[in-house]
Amino acid sequence: MKKDKSVLIASPSRTTRTKSSSSNRVYVPEEEEEESEKRQISNDFPFPMATRNGSSKYDFVKVKVWLGDNADHYYVLSRFLLSRMLTVTKIPNHVALKIALELKKLLIDNSLLDVSQSDLEANLFKLMERRGYGQEYINRYKMMTRFHHQRVPLVILVCGTACVGKSTIATQLGQRLNLPNVLQTDMVYELLRTSTDAPLTSSPIWARDFASSEELITEFCRECRIVRKGLAGDLKKAMKDGKPIIIEGMHVDPSIYLMDEENKSPHKASKPDENDLKDPENNAEMIKAEVSSEKLDKHSDVVDQAADENKPILRREKSGVTEPVIIPIVLKMAEFDHKALLEEWISSRKFSDKYPIQEKDKVISNLKTIQDYLCSFKSQGLTVANISATTFPQTLDWLHNHLLQCIEQGIEVNRM
Repeated sequence: MKKDKSVLIASPSRTTRTKSSSSNRVYVPEEEEEESEKRQISNDFPFPMATRNGSSKYDFVKVKVWLGDNADHYYVLSRFLLSRMLTVTKIPNHVALKIALELKKLLIDNSLLDVSQSDLEANLFKLMERRGYGQEYINRYKMMTRFHHQRVPLVILVCGTACVGKSTIATQLGQRLNLPNVLQTDMVYELLRTSTDAPLTSSPIWARDFASSEELITEFCRECRIVRKGLAGDLKKAMKDGKPIIIEGMHVDPSIYLMDEENKSPHKASKPDENDLKDPENNAEMIKAEVSSEKLDKHSDVVDQAADENKPILRREKSGVTEPVIIPIVLKMAEFDHKALLEEWISSRKFSDKYPIQEKDKVISNLKTIQDYLCSFKSQGLTVANISATTFPQTLDWLHNHLLQCIEQGIEVNRM
């Protein structure tokens, strides 16, 4: 009789013949060892086996999606990117992930490793309808696909004073709309305020004394223009590449981005005025003249026209080059809640030795004046969203839908 040969294997789950009491070794006959090796080799191809971290053959097999009339180039289907695109249409993220996985399973199981874009979308739309996301969501998907193909520059402005949720709203909207570029004006402001030969005073505007509200707003508009010039490089690159961008921060004056100052569109970077950069105090009269009521009326005319037509701001140059779609959003909060948050925010900061933090009332008053100025654009057609902790998800959903509508209108205007 043939004597069994002992062989050590890794898996303790195999059928055992003899178990040693002094070790955890598992012994099998030589014949069974050979069968085990054959099974292992056969499972390695054509697809890797599932591992403990949940990966499967659907994570390794590539599906090529061919584009163009002659199918002359392709891209590799990404479940993650597809799910992000579905999230833009307001499909919940966990459902979008499942739909993306189902689509790839369908294609691989049917050996459809080379498909056209139209066939891919046809299968995708069937899966969306099966889960209850019908024509409305399909239309949004098609609309956003056209938007990205046309490379229409999109600028979303999130305005408001401190503690109204600008960063949170901007981040959440960026995730929902798959917009990775978010610029924070607070960082630019701090650099301009603290750098050598800074064009801004060392103390923040909300911590300084002003003779009147008009003087405060005049200074605020001046600082906003300087911050806008600091963003010129990033804006110019985004506009040139046709990439959407979100700008959020306290120093965002919608009128500056909505107007063509001296026939210069917002995406064309203009060089900072040397007088503004070197000695802003000597140019106070010039600054006041620039933000006079006549100028502000001109800004209002641009906004009123957009409000009357119920369309986002979209301009086209004579050469046919499309200007960016600009969507301003002003955030505000109930006065009682906002004051409580501001007091906590103020107590954790010390703006300068010259302006002690104990003067909370002055700081809150200055911030309220700035907030009232920003909210005054509501009468001119701009969107003002009320932020509350209890209704935050609903507000975010509303803003998401509002931006989709503005983008759709921008595409229609671009077609004309």
